[in-house]
Amino acid sequence: MSLRLALMIVPADAEDERDEFSDTFTVVDASAPALSVGELSTQRGDGVFESIGVVDGHAQELEPHLRRLAHSARLCDLPAPNLAQWRQAIVVAASECPPGEAVIKLILSRGVEHGPTPTAWVTAASAADFTAVRHDGVRVVTLDRGYDLGAGERAPWLLLGAKTLSYAVNMAALREAKRRGAEDAIFVTSDGFVLEAPTASLILRFGGRFITTAPSAGILHGTTQLSVYEHLEAQGFACEYATIAASALTTADAAWLVSSVRLAVPITAVDGTPVATDPALTANINRYLLSPR
Repeated sequence: MSLRLALMIVPADAEDERDEFSDTFTVVDASAPALSVGELSTQRGDGVFESIGVVDGHAQELEPHLRRLAHSARLCDLPAPNLAQWRQAIVVAASECPPGEAVIKLILSRGVEHGPTPTAWVTAASAADFTAVRHDGVRVVTLDRGYDLGAGERAPWLLLGAKTLSYAVNMAALREAKRRGAEDAIFVTSDGFVLEAPTASLILRFGGRFITTAPSAGILHGTTQLSVYEHLEAQGFACEYATIAASALTTADAAWLVSSVRLAVPITAVDGTPVATDPALTANINRYLLSPR
């Protein structure tokens, strides 16, 4: 994944209603040093981010990503981002993306320790080729997330519903999955309920019903999952949010991990138990996810 562009942003106040913000962000050399050693995004992971899929220069699901960026900032007590400013920066980044698939990242951190303002930047890069995994699927293992189903509402300071830069646990989970002979993981609560994957949402199919974990469980409300639900509902399927027992994973008629860049990836096995797949529907969903949205 080669970095093509980086934009450093001087964050504008959320109440700034001007129409033009191009003078508030600057294109910088993506290969050159740009952050202070006192930057809290690198020292403590103290910030939030979004990854936006780009197809042929079009940033997918832009508004849901901006809303979630604002939601994560609010949960982390960061200043509210000026969404018009970020929207303009994304347009510039998308214009530099090559034909085909790419990824834009939005990063908002608390800035330099004791500094006056947050630090913000946008990057654009070519996406990895996920064609094979979209077709062949992944084996997953279930991993205990270490808290029960009610932890998100009981302890909001855990920031379970925010997309933060603190991804060390997520990456450790993927390494553990590989040690166990799988390609990905699904987090479950200590009391036996399904949460999400380290970098994706989960969707299960039971007949004509599609189910995903309710966001109240302390997970990210996936932008791609929302888009897939809109697509499926338009085709007459029932789409639901629910509390899902971990035991339901191997009884589903099909299951997918969905995310902004990898798109819809079928699950082929859970903890070594084969899971049915639906290649035709997977292809249908991915055609939709690759269309402008």
